[in-house]
Formats: sequence, C-alpha cells, structure tokens
Amino acid sequence: MQLLDGVDLGYGGAPVLSGVRLHVAPGERVALLGRSGSGKSTLLSALHEAAAGRGMRIALVPQDAALVPQLSALRNVLMGRLDDHGAWRNLRTLIRPAAPDRAAALADLDRVGLTPQADARVESLSGGQRQRVALARALHRGGDLILGDEPLSAVDPRQAQELAALLRAAFPTAILALHDVAVARAFATRVIGLKQGVFLFDLPVDQLDASRIEALYG
Repeated sequence: MQLLDGVDLGYGGAPVLSGVRLHVAPGERVALLGRSGSGKSTLLSALHEAAAGRGMRIALVPQDAALVPQLSALRNVLMGRLDDHGAWRNLRTLIRPAAPDRAAALADLDRVGLTPQADARVESLSGGQRQRVALARALHRGGDLILGDEPLSAVDPRQAQELAALLRAAFPTAILALHDVAVARAFATRVIGLKQGVFLFDLPVDQLDASRIEALYG
C-alpha cells in the first residue's frame, strides 16, 4: 500500500523530510532507525494520518505513551477500545468495567508482565512499566497495523527483545521507530535509516551491515 507519495513533511512551513514516498506491503515489519531529530517522529505522524485515512485499524504507541496518569493501568488498557463503543458504554467501562472487559484487559497486561500492577495508578509506575502499559493498550486494541515511536526505549534489552517478539506475533504489519539496532534486526523485515531529514537507506534487514550503521550513527 502506498502510504506516502512524494510529500513534504514538517512543521510550521519548514520541511523536515522532503519528497517522501513510502510503500509498505501487508506483512512487512519496518524499523525506522536514526538519531533523535532525524525525522522519525515526523514520518510516523504522517504515516498514522495516511493509514487512518485509508480506514485502517491502527494501534498507536506514541513516544510519550499518552497514558492518563491518574487512572489505573487496567483502565488505561481498556482505553484502547473506546472508539469501538458509544460514550455511555465507555463511561461505564471506565467506572466499573464488565467482567469480560476486565478479563480481556488483564490478559493483555499479563502478556507484558504487569498483572500485579493492574490496579495501580499509572503515575506510580516506573518509566519501563508505563511503556509496557502502553504496549498492553495497543495489544488490547489490536488492528491491521501498529505504529510505535520508540515504544521499547525504557525497558531493558532482554525485555525489549521479548516485547518486540510479542508485537511481531500480534500485528500483521508494523512500523516502529527503534533506538536499538539489535532489536531492529530481530524484529524487522525491512529497515529505513534517517539522517538529518534524509532517507539514508531503505533495505531488507539482512542487508543492514556495519558500514551502513556507521554511516547512520557515526
């Protein structure tokens, strides 16, 4: 699917990325690599808008996790499906979730290892735990595509690999901005390297060699 076709992306009239063309095939897992400020977040924002415009169901994990700190982990996970229902049903779910809804959200928290923190307020959790709540919310939502902006940056390398494998199994198509090259190698089928607003490379993950990594980060 052609998500972007020759568009300029930026803010306030200043382009961050120019002439972007991006086709993502169903079943592809794309890792966006590059230093902070290279354009990854800008690209993800445009991809989210383009995919939503095509009517795709998207699970989104923003860089700041976009959780409600005063609510419990469980209720934040339940928010992944709020747009599936009307306002009254949603209000009831957040106040007193029905047993099947609570069970489904608990199952997704269990998948990311947070069952003991289900009823804890998000503001009391560590950065890594908050990130896992955001991932559980994405799993609870489900969809055709997951978009994530550094969704594994606050967890340790072992957890990052495990959570990446979980996302790989849960979503048919994925586009994640990642900071860890090892996680990208294990997760992705394709890698895009961005440097100072330029696509430095776009290639199958098995072609990501040391020289390209040095060119990207060196």
